[in-house]
Amino acid sequence: MAWTLLLHRDVQAQALTPGAHGSSRPYVPTVEPRLCLADIRARHVEQGRPLPRALERRLRADPRPGAKAILEAIEKRRRARRSEGQRLRKMLVFEQGLWSAGTMRVAGVDEAGMSPLAGPVCAAAVILHPGTRIADVDDSKKLDAKERERLAEEIKSAAAAWAVGWASVEEIDTLNIYWAGLLAMKRAVMGLPIAPQHLLIDARRLKDVAIPQERIVKGDARSLSIAAASILAKTTRDALMTELDALYPGYGFARHKGYPVKEHLAALERLGACSAHRRSFGPVRAALGLPPLHAEPLASELLDPPAC
Repeated sequence: MAWTLLLHRDVQAQALTPGAHGSSRPYVPTVEPRLCLADIRARHVEQGRPLPRALERRLRADPRPGAKAILEAIEKRRRARRSEGQRLRKMLVFEQGLWSAGTMRVAGVDEAGMSPLAGPVCAAAVILHPGTRIADVDDSKKLDAKERERLAEEIKSAAAAWAVGWASVEEIDTLNIYWAGLLAMKRAVMGLPIAPQHLLIDARRLKDVAIPQERIVKGDARSLSIAAASILAKTTRDALMTELDALYPGYGFARHKGYPVKEHLAALERLGACSAHRRSFGPVRAALGLPPLHAEPLASELLDPPAC
């Protein structure tokens, strides 16, 4: 009985803690509020905000499946970011070598629209600030339209300079598409608001441009500057083809951008050619009842041996 009474008094003593002016108040143990997993998922998974370490520790201690799912999603995102960082380092090998040697104004150059049956060819040149990394920039052909549009705005904001150049349908038909593509590239380079010190060009060489340059086969997949140029060239040309769709309805330019898909070939047969069509291209000549042109030298025959 005495032991029970002593224990009861001891519990009472622990339940009272000294307060201000010697008063006593009941002891209330601190209990962390239950985490709201829906709010955490919205903020740190869907919105991609960084997860504080203290919150991460609490999630790891939380036995609910939802907490585990949040941690797995965040870890997946971290792995993707590490992988993207490694990819960007590889994409900057050419630029980094030049920057390290003191050549800071490096322009990537690429074109879009060589194979369509209609519309001009467009080229772009982009100079990135040394050390610039823009996540997700890649060969424009690997990206969907929405991604290209988003990245085009990021590239324009982040670049030290950028410009586009064109070669018209008439120039394509006069020079042939290979030389017209080079002309568009030259105009893009000449249109840069600051003069580049070095050019990185996708599989081409601009022989009449007196700027040191490097021809990189599959450069839009190997150089961040060239990939950025490929995105600007593609999005700029696509926007023009959407405008041409309104001027020449029925061909579907806004959808296929002038490429020789079934829809376009059927429209050519049904409507004939319009002034936006390239009359040096076989399907257009056939639609107009014109004989085929003599075979032109292949582009590969006109290129120098690959430099890299």
